[in-house]
Amino acid sequence: MSSPCDPQHAPAGDVGAALMVIDSRLKALYDGEAETDPEQQRLSDQFTASLGPNEVDDLLDGTCTLIYMFMRWLRMAYEDHDRDVIEYVLPGFVASMRMMPKSVRPEVIPTMAGLVVAAGTGLSPNLWRKQYGDWTGSEMNPLEATAVLLAEHINRLTDDRDFATRVIAEALSSSSQDP
Repeated sequence: MSSPCDPQHAPAGDVGAALMVIDSRLKALYDGEAETDPEQQRLSDQFTASLGPNEVDDLLDGTCTLIYMFMRWLRMAYEDHDRDVIEYVLPGFVASMRMMPKSVRPEVIPTMAGLVVAAGTGLSPNLWRKQYGDWTGSEMNPLEATAVLLAEHINRLTDDRDFATRVIAEALSSSSQDP
C-alpha cells in the first residue's frame, strides 16, 4: 500500500537552487566563517528577495528533496555496514541543532528531526511536513541547517568536502540528459 507521503507524489522543487544555497553554506563552514561573508549575505538576500511565492515553494520543495536524497544515500551507506541510519544520524544531528540557538529555535528541532526520520524511512520530507500545515518563518533557517548538517555528515563519512553536493549535481546532470 502506497503512503500519501511516498516520494513519488512529492514535487521535486528547484533542487539546483537549493543545492547552490547548501553548497554556499558548506563552503562558508569549511572556510571557518562563523558568520556569513557580508557580500555573500547580500547576494543571498538579493536572491531571496527576487523570489516570488511559487519560487519560494519550489526552493522549499528542492531543499526537502535534497534532505531526502542525502538521507537515502546515508541509509544505503549505513545499511552496507548493517547499521541503522536513524540510530547513527539522528543523535548527532539533534545535538548539532541544539548548539545553534540563534538559527534554530528549540521548538522547531522536533520538526526537523521528524523530517530526517521521514526521509530516513523512505518518506517524502515535504509531504510528511505538509500534514501539519504550512511552513512557518521560524522553520526556514532550521530547514536549511538540516540540509547542511546532512551534507556535512556525508562529507565527513567520505572524507571529501565536496562529495555530497557533487553526488547530487551528478544525479541532476544525468537526469537532465535522459530523454
